[in-house]
Amino acid sequence: MLVHPQFDPVAFTIGPLTLGSLTIALPVRWYGLMYLAGFALFVVLGKLRARQNLLTGWHPRDVDDMLFYGVFGVILGGRLGYVLFYKPLYYLAHPLEIFALWQGGMSFHGGFLGVLIALWLFGRRRHKRWLEVTDFVAPLCPLGLAAGRLGNFINGELWGRPTNLPWAMVFPQVDALPRHPSQLYEFGLEGLALFALVWFYARRRRPVGAVSGLFLIGYGGFRFLVEYAREPDNFLGVLALGLSMGQWLSLPMIIAGVVLMLWAYWRAGKTEPTLFGP
Repeated sequence: MLVHPQFDPVAFTIGPLTLGSLTIALPVRWYGLMYLAGFALFVVLGKLRARQNLLTGWHPRDVDDMLFYGVFGVILGGRLGYVLFYKPLYYLAHPLEIFALWQGGMSFHGGFLGVLIALWLFGRRRHKRWLEVTDFVAPLCPLGLAAGRLGNFINGELWGRPTNLPWAMVFPQVDALPRHPSQLYEFGLEGLALFALVWFYARRRRPVGAVSGLFLIGYGGFRFLVEYAREPDNFLGVLALGLSMGQWLSLPMIIAGVVLMLWAYWRAGKTEPTLFGP
């Protein structure tokens, strides 16, 4: 039976540093390094995508500016999404803890909404249509999501439900039950598989909005499936119809993605036929 390796969440420590009479040591955590890896992959893939010239009017230097907006969207949206979607009553009683990011607590769906708002602001400043921006960004995100899920696995958090499958894993910090390594499922599906799906689809010219729609369908669908293997948050449990909060938040993404793709191809057939690839 597999056992979680119980990694030290601190990758290394900077210091101790002496500042006058004060001596400090700065721990660098694996989860933070995974965020940095995700941002680095965003820049590298973004510059490559800009050079492909599939979407006119994009320059590699636009990626650096877009990342600046995206970082704030991910952090602010992710934290506020966790506060509002998962523990609103707790944070209403303890409002100062909203700012305690080091305690953990980030929501993908909140971060996603934060990024959408950030990209809308970026598009307004650059005089680009919002869907053009999201189409450019969609293929750049899944590998960053993969890095984040790998960080979850290193931290031994967001473990799965009990199972007797051969690859089940015991998480000693939880209990002695063999469980789904659901973080690795998400790494593979929401990260690697979604990247392959969206990246190769976006290698040819598509109707405006279609790439964004495929990302919504892909992430929402993969997340919905993985939630059956992931242990629901103990303070929420299973909600209506036996679905978890993650599944309820993923359903609107799937519906919006289907509607967006249908609209994109319908609109392209009416007014923008030149956006189709050969």
